[in-house]
Amino acid sequence: MGSATPVIETSGLVRRYGDLTAVDHLDLTVCQGEIFGLLGPNGAGKTTTILMLLGLTEPTEGRVRIAGLDPSRQPLEVKRITGYLPDNVGFYDEMTGRDNLRYTAALNGIPRPEAERRIAKALQRVGLPETADRKAGTYSHGMRQRLGLADVLVKEPRIIVLDEPTVGLDPEGARDFLELTRELAREGITVLLSSHLLHQVQEICDRVGIFVSGRMVACGRVHDLAEQILADEQFRLLIEIQAPLPGLATELGRLDGVASVEDADGEEGGGRRLRLACSRDVRAEVGLRVQELGGILLHLEQSGRSLDEIYARYFRGKEMDNVA
Repeated sequence: MGSATPVIETSGLVRRYGDLTAVDHLDLTVCQGEIFGLLGPNGAGKTTTILMLLGLTEPTEGRVRIAGLDPSRQPLEVKRITGYLPDNVGFYDEMTGRDNLRYTAALNGIPRPEAERRIAKALQRVGLPETADRKAGTYSHGMRQRLGLADVLVKEPRIIVLDEPTVGLDPEGARDFLELTRELAREGITVLLSSHLLHQVQEICDRVGIFVSGRMVACGRVHDLAEQILADEQFRLLIEIQAPLPGLATELGRLDGVASVEDADGEEGGGRRLRLACSRDVRAEVGLRVQELGGILLHLEQSGRSLDEIYARYFRGKEMDNVA
């Protein structure tokens, strides 16, 4: 996680459209170098929140500060230090990728020599230097997403807002995009990520906020939210060893936090795969005990208390209003 310097701050933020409250008294702080995930169904208030942060929509009530700037009163200053990648990136298809970036640089008042330096750097970073002079209309969806990120990076922003950036990407393309996002955060860039792909959010985000009906009903690290919301849920552990190890099931069952051990292969004496139900994360202890007994651990997979289950628990109607 990044530094403790706040970069995005909201206090009592409200946005109403007639009788509809799209964002309801949002208090949020995101620090420099942090990757913060916005989660919630359509209409939950995520996009409206983003628009207010970018100065594209004025709050009905409350306060917003982006690196100390007021987006409503200083929109141009805010836009200079923020980059926004929407879920559907738009480019001039008859222009090359490079010329599209030049157009963005010109709109932002970046001098031509400096713009060329930034464009070359951004294209290299997103892996498009060899195709930059092709027309954007010939780009695949994945290439357009990477060009969109290059378009953001040309501004050399302090804050990047990503709205469903990996939707439609193949697994390798999504992994590359997320790894690049991590690199940017390590360099001190603050990232706000809006997505419904929960496994990706859990993989990359330092903290998450869950939005429902305009309210942020939960906020924190996934591990901390799981401890609060899913305290009654057990971890499920599947292990695979190289060969049956007599007595292993009994030994693992004696570990603190292990509630039950079953043979996944239906064999006596430990089998090659075991399923464990646990009240806490015991992966380290399990691995050590297998080693002490002379076994070779081939695979260990843990499930339970994931972001998917946190999300599902709320939408099954569980009360989470007391979660900060």
